[in-house]
Amino acid sequence: MKEQESGLLQKIWNFCASIKLAIVVLLLLAITSIVGTVLPQEDAKAIQFLAKVVGDNTAPTLYNIFVTLDFMDMYHAWWFKLLLFVFCINLIVCSLDKLPRVWHIIQTPLHPLEEHVIKNLQIKKELKVKASIQVARDEFLNTLKSKKYQPLEATEGDSVQMYSQKGRYTRLGVYIVHLSILLIFVGALVGAQFGFDGYLNLPEGSSSGSIYTFDGKTIPLDFMVKCNWYNTTYYEGSYRPQEFQSELVVIEDGKEVLTKAIEVNDPLTYKGITFYQSNYGSALQMYPNISYYPSSFGKIPIGLGAFILNMTPEGGQPQTIRLQYGESFQIPGTGIKGTIADFSPALSRDPGTNILYTFDDQMMEPAIAIQIEEPGKAPYTGWFLQRHPETWLLDGGHSIEFVEYWGMEYTGLQVSKDPGVWIIYLACIIMSLGLYVTFFMSNKKIWVRLVNEKNSVSILIGGSATKNRLSFEQEIESILSKTSEAIEARSTK
Repeated sequence: MKEQESGLLQKIWNFCASIKLAIVVLLLLAITSIVGTVLPQEDAKAIQFLAKVVGDNTAPTLYNIFVTLDFMDMYHAWWFKLLLFVFCINLIVCSLDKLPRVWHIIQTPLHPLEEHVIKNLQIKKELKVKASIQVARDEFLNTLKSKKYQPLEATEGDSVQMYSQKGRYTRLGVYIVHLSILLIFVGALVGAQFGFDGYLNLPEGSSSGSIYTFDGKTIPLDFMVKCNWYNTTYYEGSYRPQEFQSELVVIEDGKEVLTKAIEVNDPLTYKGITFYQSNYGSALQMYPNISYYPSSFGKIPIGLGAFILNMTPEGGQPQTIRLQYGESFQIPGTGIKGTIADFSPALSRDPGTNILYTFDDQMMEPAIAIQIEEPGKAPYTGWFLQRHPETWLLDGGHSIEFVEYWGMEYTGLQVSKDPGVWIIYLACIIMSLGLYVTFFMSNKKIWVRLVNEKNSVSILIGGSATKNRLSFEQEIESILSKTSEAIEARSTK
């Protein structure tokens, strides 16, 4: 019975230590990770992506299959965690299976070798010099020590043998890499178990104490995050965004504790939660039931947003004001009165009909129409475009700068918390060390056998290295050359 149990345990052990198992699990992890990386983890985007790949008819069916298989949140799926767990077990058992033998090799002392064994090593060199064996011995000792070897000696009759090794612990390099891989998986599991990914859309001037996951859950924060302002810059002469930024403020216990302007590759992190600049859009999308003023060119919500203007009289200082639709203002000291009469988020002119129209609902070319009343002149209405200063000028050198429609855009933030990221950083450092030891360092063993002959010494050098044999052969040639020169120099004195 005990033999049967022992045989079963051995089979389980061999299965867990199997290289075939490692290859299969690695392939499954690679394939599923590719799917999880390519497939957007948001429902709407996933369906759009699948429709492009397999067509509109097949996309819903394939999407439902992916939902059933947990591919829409695969890094938290039980089967993905199981794959990681199996791979960890495989890696641990493989290491434990081979490590005792490697450790035994490391701990085994180096011994002198017979002449015929040295001649059968990977690298061997022979030479005869005119000198005493004591001189040859002394110079080899000096050279080997200069190369960081700590040679031992064995004497037999008229011969002396020196032998040494260095880099014995480099054999553990692969296990350092194994440890780093395990730490990466631990970090990933910690992140998946205790972290989250979500989003937050904040209109300018608004704040929130919660973020939202892509599957609709609300995650409360123990602080508030506020968007002071949002800004998009475009490539000159085009409507293609060049850069978009937000200024975020962290508010805790009623006090502002952190303020930072973020952009795509420069996020804000507070208490382990990172806010990435992800996207942007019109705040109108967030308030579908809001009431609007009548407008010919764009939606002007009641009570949402404010037009920011800079009024500058000829030779005077600019004055900044905030207005709602329909409100009036007067340029100081001029008697010129203006009233906001209309708005377009993206104003353009049809080259065929010369008629103004709105070509997009995003703030690509925002413009406001202002009815101007000047003393002694008939009222007229002009368009003031935010990105075109030449439209701000009035007769007499006065100007009305359309700064922005503040509060009408939201900053789209991707929010994530990954408490396992520091474990992964540590793992990456350990892996770099392990890879360097594994691929660029080796265990080198060297034997030097000196045989006293009549007025000369016969030299036989042999060595072996676990890797980088060519480099080690060059090192042995260097040892032989340096020692020969030293012996010759002593002989001529």
